[in-house]
Amino acid sequence: MERSRSLLQPPTYGNLITILSIDGGGIKGIIPGTILAFLESELQKLDGEDARIADYFDVIAGTSTGGLVTTMLTAPDENNRPLYAAKDIPQFYLDNGPHIFPSSWTTIGKVFKEVEGPRYDGKYLREILKEKLGNTRLHQTLTNVVIPTFDIKQMQPTIFSSYEVNKNPTIDALLSDICIGTSAAPTYLPPHYFTNEGTAGEVREFNLIDGGMAANNPALVAISEVTKEITSGSADFFPIKPTDYHRFLVLSLGTGSPRSEGRFTAETAAKWGIFGWLTSSGANPLIDVFMRGSADMVDYHLSTVFQALHSEKNYIRIQDDSLCEAFASTDCTTKENLEGLVKVGHELLKKRVSCINLATGRYEPISEHSNEEILKRLADLLSKEKRLRDIRSPHGRRHAEAQVVAENAGC
Repeated sequence: MERSRSLLQPPTYGNLITILSIDGGGIKGIIPGTILAFLESELQKLDGEDARIADYFDVIAGTSTGGLVTTMLTAPDENNRPLYAAKDIPQFYLDNGPHIFPSSWTTIGKVFKEVEGPRYDGKYLREILKEKLGNTRLHQTLTNVVIPTFDIKQMQPTIFSSYEVNKNPTIDALLSDICIGTSAAPTYLPPHYFTNEGTAGEVREFNLIDGGMAANNPALVAISEVTKEITSGSADFFPIKPTDYHRFLVLSLGTGSPRSEGRFTAETAAKWGIFGWLTSSGANPLIDVFMRGSADMVDYHLSTVFQALHSEKNYIRIQDDSLCEAFASTDCTTKENLEGLVKVGHELLKKRVSCINLATGRYEPISEHSNEEILKRLADLLSKEKRLRDIRSPHGRRHAEAQVVAENAGC
C-alpha cells in the first residue's frame, strides 16, 4: 500500500532523525497543544505560513490524548495537508472537551458511577473522531506515526506504527478506531472493540484500552520503532547506526502532573482497598501511579542515555509537575479549568528547561534557557534539516524547483 507523500525527505539525506512524542493525559492535551502551536508559529516565521509540524518530524508518537493530537497533526485533509494546524488543537479541546467529559457529575456522583461502569460512555468521542477522520487509515498519515494501545484480550501492548504497516497489514486500521482505543482509560471510558482486515483477507480483532497502560510517555517506543528500521537495513536510514544517538533529535511533551507533596501518603493509602485505590479524594490514584510512573521512568532513561552519549542537547523534555489538583485532572472540563490549562501551557513556555530528579521526584532546572528559547532553537534546526534534505534528495530538488516555477507563474 502506498502511503501519503511526506514533504520531509528521508533521514538518509540529512543529519538528524527527528522525533516528536506526546504523553497521554485526557483534557490536559491542551498543554502540549499550546506548546506545539508556539513551535509551529516559529517554523512559519522561517518557512512561510503553510508550514506544519508534520513537515518536519520523521515520526510523531502519541499515547491516549497524545495519540489524538498526533492524528490531528498528521491525518490528511482533502488537499493532502494536515487536518489541523497546531494552533487549532487547543480550540478543539475547548470546544469538544465538555462533551467528551461532561462536568455535570459531582465528585460523589462520579464515584458511584464508577462502581457500575466507566465514568463516561465515550459516545461523543467516537462520533467526533469518526466524523473528522472518516475512512482515513494508518498508512495515509502525512508522516510516520507511532500510537501505543493495550489489548486486554491478548494482555499485551499493541503498537500502531507506520513502520509496521507493510509488514503487518492487519494493523492498518482506521485512525478513528486507533484514537478511540488508545484513549480508553480504565474507569473513564469503555474499552474499544473492532476488527480489521489485512490485504490477504485475514481478519484481526482488537480489544483495546488506553495506551497509557503500556507507555504513557511514548518517546522510547518511537525511538525503538526507528531503531528497528535502522537495524533492518531500511534505505531511509542509510548509513545511520542504531547507537548514533547524536543523530536523534527528540522533543518529548508532557501533559502536566500535580504537585507531589502531601497528595497521598503511605499512612492514608494503607487504609485503601480496591475502592480506595480507584476513587480516593475524587481522583484515581492507581491510574495516576501507572501513568506518571511510566512517563517519568522513560524520561529518566532517555536523559541518562543521551547524556552518556554526549548528546544531551538532542533530547528535549517539556513537562510541568506543579499543577494544582484541578488542573491535574484528566477530565475536569469547566470553563475555568479549560482556560486555566491554556494559561499553564503559555506559562510553561517561559519556564526554564528542566529534568526529572528521581531523588526528589521533581523536575529541576538544568539550563538557563527557557522552554520558549529552546523551541526557537529547535525550529531553526528543523528548518535547516528540512532544507538540507531537499538539497540532497532528488525528490526534494524536484519539489523545490516546482515551487519556484509556481511562484514565478503567480508573479
